[in-house]
Amino acid sequence: MRRRIQCTNNLKQIGLALHNYESALGMLPPAGCFRVGEAMTSYSVQARLLPYMEQTNLHNALNYEIPFSVQGTVAQMRVSTLLCPSKARDRPKVGPTITHYPLNYGISIGTWLVWDPNTRQWGDGAFGINASNRLADITDGLSNTLSFAEVKAYQPALHDGGQPTGPGVPPPSTPNELAAYGGTSSLDWSHTEWVSGHILHSGMTTGFPPNTVIRYADSGTPYDIDFTASRLGTSTTRQTYVVVTSRSYHTGGLNALMLDGSVRFVKNSVSRAAWRGLGTRSGGEIVGSDNF
Repeated sequence: MRRRIQCTNNLKQIGLALHNYESALGMLPPAGCFRVGEAMTSYSVQARLLPYMEQTNLHNALNYEIPFSVQGTVAQMRVSTLLCPSKARDRPKVGPTITHYPLNYGISIGTWLVWDPNTRQWGDGAFGINASNRLADITDGLSNTLSFAEVKAYQPALHDGGQPTGPGVPPPSTPNELAAYGGTSSLDWSHTEWVSGHILHSGMTTGFPPNTVIRYADSGTPYDIDFTASRLGTSTTRQTYVVVTSRSYHTGGLNALMLDGSVRFVKNSVSRAAWRGLGTRSGGEIVGSDNF
């Protein structure tokens, strides 16, 4: 119980930082800043919130004019506010050229679509690529719209298979439908880079309810995966569709931060419709507290 309370407090600090950011700059931080035809090297919402989380010195060490991939001193720093105290693998991810530190709270990018390079359209969540959403733009109401939710680090991921593609593809209705899209399987992948604007690292989606298992077999071994059809920057035409399921180390559900700054414990049994409704900023859904 003590760890769950500390997890709630972390999210409340993030919520306060988010409101202070919006008050100071007149907008919510973008999920990432991206130019079509270029590699995605933009910084995460979490990085942009640093000066509002009593991390001014770390924020000042960032140089937003150069990619996060060459700022190893910053990327490897442990930010305690971004880590659930119940996390099982609280350690850095050591790569061949850079060491990163993971995180356990992802931004809500919405249901499924992250970015369409043809139309420059972002998804239906509170945060978006190149977006400049304001709190006033959240017509579903701040208390009915997700901003952050718990995620597990070192999650296996299936990525860059190129399917599905095309505009307006509906989100998958079952985990099996998602896994059938295929792609490259990478272990220990998701949410291992808190500085990164890639949604597999800094975000979550509401396509499936909390802690839904997305099974995929790699060399005969089953894994619970995240998914992206095409990572940002890998194509100038393919849409980036993503399923990054919100997961936690708590029994029965997870902590979620609403845009009004409140933190709610959402049960695994929440209906898919209610969870997707909480993930949209202007879907017009009516989601009462008894739904989750």
